[in-house]
Amino acid sequence: MRRLLLLIATVVISWNLSAQTDTMKYVLTLDEVIEMAITHSSAVKNVQNQNVRAYWQYRNYKTRFRPQLVLAGELPNYTHTTQPITQPDGSIEFKQVSNLASSARLSLNQSIPQLGTYIWAGTSAYGIRNLNKGENGFSGSPFSIGFSQPLFAYNWMKWFRMTEPMIYDESQKLFIEQIENIAVNSTYRFFRYLTVQTSYNLAESNLKNSMDNLKISETKKSLGQISENDFSRIQLSVLNAQKALNQASMDLKNADFELKTYIGLTENREIELIIPLDIMLFEIDPMEALEKAKENRRETSLFQRRIINADRELAQAKQATGLSATLQGSFGLSNSADNFKGIYEEPERDRMLKISLSIPILDWGQSASAVKLAEAQRELTIYDVNKDMEDFEREVVVQVEQFSLLQDQLRTANEADKVAENGYLIALKKFQNGELSITDLNIFLQERERAKRDYIYSIQTYWVAYYRLRALTLYDFEEGHNINYLNPMLSVQQN
Repeated sequence: MRRLLLLIATVVISWNLSAQTDTMKYVLTLDEVIEMAITHSSAVKNVQNQNVRAYWQYRNYKTRFRPQLVLAGELPNYTHTTQPITQPDGSIEFKQVSNLASSARLSLNQSIPQLGTYIWAGTSAYGIRNLNKGENGFSGSPFSIGFSQPLFAYNWMKWFRMTEPMIYDESQKLFIEQIENIAVNSTYRFFRYLTVQTSYNLAESNLKNSMDNLKISETKKSLGQISENDFSRIQLSVLNAQKALNQASMDLKNADFELKTYIGLTENREIELIIPLDIMLFEIDPMEALEKAKENRRETSLFQRRIINADRELAQAKQATGLSATLQGSFGLSNSADNFKGIYEEPERDRMLKISLSIPILDWGQSASAVKLAEAQRELTIYDVNKDMEDFEREVVVQVEQFSLLQDQLRTANEADKVAENGYLIALKKFQNGELSITDLNIFLQERERAKRDYIYSIQTYWVAYYRLRALTLYDFEEGHNINYLNPMLSVQQN
């Protein structure tokens, strides 16, 4: 019996705790909302995946210029067909050919990006069995080295080595910038919810006050102290307050869904946001902010890379107009024998050196026009880069100036909110004492709601400006250091 009672008590307690947990509110600050977004949201997962892709793209680039050991071959290579065979007297006879061949080549390849040179060293073997005659033949190269050197040609490897590290550096800075943009977007959604939550609380308060006013007015009406017109207006104010509360409730549900979806909060629990009043008003030097933006943002590298790409296109166009040559050479040992071991017995030397030339004689102005086009494109790129750089610098300076102007706006909005709240409470008491009409009370009510929303909007403007300034400079002016984030997905893959 005791065990049964203990079990029932445990179930009841667990049920009560579960019910309390389900009804508990999430009380969240702005910092907590941002932390959730940059840790659990789908937006940050997308940013992290992009960063992983950029990392492996850079790793792939680095391996392209390292030595490559390659084993290639054919095993087996069976042929049974009729082929034309040239006879010693020059005539052709069709004979049935039946062969079983195999080959293998092991080579070590290396590129020299500075010169555009390709060098290699390798060994190879080839064997064939004539199935018609039952004869074997082998040939191969025990050792050979060679090179290929373009002359007067466009060296793509040199330009590639210039731009790929810049692309990777830009991707790392973009990763930080995108996370800071998530913080900005979280701030917008936080204050959208907070504004709707404030409207809902005001609507609840207004409905309660309207209901109280209606009860008082009913008593006054029974005593003949209020006109039918004023009583009808008070009844209408109750209906309007109820309608406003219904609309605020729907808006709150939409804002709740939007915020929870963005920050990755899946639990179906009510949330309550705390107005972030811990505002640190401090001055920022525009020139310092601009210096940090140039140092930390990807735009600096991006602008340089755009000009480098324009120079690359021009160099490629110019080098395609004249003499193109390739110097190739090789040295090694080779031999043939009736058995495999014979390839390596007293092999003979192999040497090769050749220059391949290509000289355009008549192209009807194609090469010249290609150069002119590349020159014009380069000039346009320089102009666009200078303009984009000026716009970027102006955006940073303007954001700093706007941030500095928020101090007076915040103070004024705070005072207006206090005055409007106090004025409404005084007007409400006067109305309930019969000293104020419902029309005048509604005016105070509207001023109260407008002042409250303006105050919330002023706080929102500050925090949005604060996080936008962080995103524009990737620098924490409050703590005095560069902003940096680690990619947990990348840390796992590197380990």
